[in-house]
Amino acid sequence: MKKTTFLIVGKHAVLEALKNPNRKIERVFLTEDAQKKLNRENQNFNLFKKINVFYKSRKELDNLCGRDETAHQGLVAEVEQLEELTLKEFIIENKKKNLNLIALEEVSDPRNIGSIIRSAVAFKMDGIIVKARSYPSKSKLLYKSASGGVEHLKIFKVSNLNTALKYLKSKDFWISAFDISAKKDFTKSDWKGKNVLLFGSEGFGIKNKTLNNSDFKYKIEINENIESLNISNTVSIVCHYISKKIDE
Repeated sequence: MKKTTFLIVGKHAVLEALKNPNRKIERVFLTEDAQKKLNRENQNFNLFKKINVFYKSRKELDNLCGRDETAHQGLVAEVEQLEELTLKEFIIENKKKNLNLIALEEVSDPRNIGSIIRSAVAFKMDGIIVKARSYPSKSKLLYKSASGGVEHLKIFKVSNLNTALKYLKSKDFWISAFDISAKKDFTKSDWKGKNVLLFGSEGFGIKNKTLNNSDFKYKIEINENIESLNISNTVSIVCHYISKKIDE
């Protein structure tokens, strides 16, 4: 049975999808200007050799992509979803001493999730756990914001986040919640071993039931004149710091 397809847009999202041998791509649409720009940037056009390529005007691509304010940069691909590894399969197969997973509760904005994925890849996180019903898996905005990161990160979609956290605790993971009510600065821990970095939405934070499943609560020290940071900025700061600590 053929899988359903959807569109992803933007230079980095499309090029990284083309480089991914596990990604099935039905066809690519691009403008002549986009091709010229790729040629000037010495992008490898062999990536397009076995793909059906259709040249379109910018207006035609605008119409194809719809009105969701996503800048396609003259490059659009029709793709299938990647094959998914379950969280349990990943844990069983992975033997790394240090593992860092991000977990998101009720974070649903595709731009924020895409930016979080981008940061997770940049700072060498091992995967991200999302609630299946709130993860916009076919969002053009998500793929564009992730800048190709979706092709390089394990994304685990779970039906119940608390069940997933309890399972991970049984596998020797520490659950660290980043919450505005926390007292301890996250830079005071060494972050060795297996960690789940738990974040909630900007509007509602982490639910009490989920907080009760955490082992630690942390905050990021910021200027008192600013109440909070954007969720994607928060995750990026934490991932960058932990990545450096692990490499020490």
